[in-house]
Amino acid sequence: MKEILAELESRRETARLGGGQRRIDAQHAKGKLTARERIELLLDEGSFEEFDMFKVHRCTDFGMEEQHIPGDGVVTGWGTVNGRTVYVFSKDFTVFGGSLSETHAQKIIKLQDMALQNRAPIIGLFDAGGARIQEGVAALGGYGEVFQRNVLASGVIPQISLIMGPCAGGDVYSPAMTDFIFMVRDTSYMFVTGPDVVKTVTNETVTAEELGGASVHTTKSSIADGAFDNDVEALLEMRRLIDFLPMNNTAEIPELACHDDPDRIDMSLDTLIPDNPNKPYDIKELILKMVDEADFFEIQASFAKNIVTGLGRIEGRTVGIVANQPMVLAGVLDSDASRKAARFVRFCDCFNIPLVTLVDVPGFLPGTSQEYGGLIKHGAKLLFAYAEATVPKITVITRKAYGGAYDVMSSKHIRGDINYAWPSAEIAVMGAKGAVEILYRSELGDKDKIAKRTKDYEDRFANPFVAAERGYIDEVIRPHSTRRRVSRALALLRTKSQQNPWKKHDNIPL
Repeated sequence: MKEILAELESRRETARLGGGQRRIDAQHAKGKLTARERIELLLDEGSFEEFDMFKVHRCTDFGMEEQHIPGDGVVTGWGTVNGRTVYVFSKDFTVFGGSLSETHAQKIIKLQDMALQNRAPIIGLFDAGGARIQEGVAALGGYGEVFQRNVLASGVIPQISLIMGPCAGGDVYSPAMTDFIFMVRDTSYMFVTGPDVVKTVTNETVTAEELGGASVHTTKSSIADGAFDNDVEALLEMRRLIDFLPMNNTAEIPELACHDDPDRIDMSLDTLIPDNPNKPYDIKELILKMVDEADFFEIQASFAKNIVTGLGRIEGRTVGIVANQPMVLAGVLDSDASRKAARFVRFCDCFNIPLVTLVDVPGFLPGTSQEYGGLIKHGAKLLFAYAEATVPKITVITRKAYGGAYDVMSSKHIRGDINYAWPSAEIAVMGAKGAVEILYRSELGDKDKIAKRTKDYEDRFANPFVAAERGYIDEVIRPHSTRRRVSRALALLRTKSQQNPWKKHDNIPL
């Protein structure tokens, strides 16, 4: 028996070394951790249970029959994050560059099936060079199997992708179908075709960073939901994110012990709105003062900054927050902001996370570039997302809520459950100046008359009471009591049950 146990330990040691010490040292020299080191950091200490440690490829072409490395370039298994089960696979760049073979894919597929069957989140740590060329269509078939399971698991269990190295070809499409994608600055890249192919086909000279680095995907393409400075920070932030998420679409949302009084008031919020209606303020100040212990996990912080999305807690329970940001483009809705918020709203609705919407929106961004870029359809995405959502929806209008943007931002008319307004709220078709210029076009030459008309319009509509008179606002609240009122509303709506008509699936305006 001793010899058998020694043989087992020897095989395990070989498997743990992956591509060997030289390649491990090369990985460290690039500032990157190995596949197994990443898993150790992500999961609770000693909780990782590995599957298929000894699996090897079956390829016999191009000399591959002489190159067998246990694990075949991916480490798979399960463990816990703060005591809650998660499944994880981590691509090993030291083994064939982390490239995907048929057996490599089978390991991931097996894990995806287990995660879906046992209804637990799955996290993929990507550091790979795409399909293994030596295997041809067998590798491509493996990718297809992985993609199919990404789709079946969508909206059932949380799927998170962390890009920690090069990620090309088929390896970008699996992350693209997961709920969140995060990257590591300077060491991770995502592109369908790399710089060399781009140079050959289009004659463009571009670096990997310029083509698909974190700076590109967090600010321009919106592919990534965030970026971190190094592997350690990225993995610790993933632990933090997992704490916000339910295990699956039928599980309760996490509830942590709360040491922040839900009835806490903050008098500074009474002076958050400037006297000048055209002067901006930072909506994140309200968010941080509203959530428990100022703990807010922002999603896509560097993209479409005119809207803020992210996860927080109120009374220890997770909430999704969507807020117009007056500091950027006055908080208008444009195509990018609409897409960003719509995707986040749909994620929260999938996993029964209540939505808190903070509104200060002067309308949709006008202009040819927006119209030519499909603003109508992109704006409709956000409207569609809010209208189909059946989770508890609480809305607080802090200042402007003009035109169609008022309707879109979780208004009473699209099944907002509790709709509050601050006394500073202005709910109207448009701002006073624009309205008066249309209503009293014949009087535009008389400045005194126009000034009076503008004041009359402001007196009539630059307040929340017209909407409150019609029941579109449930209550006009004092700013300092926002946390207390939102907390009570969330408690009221915990047992909310709402069903949409049966359908195979909807046809959201993509």
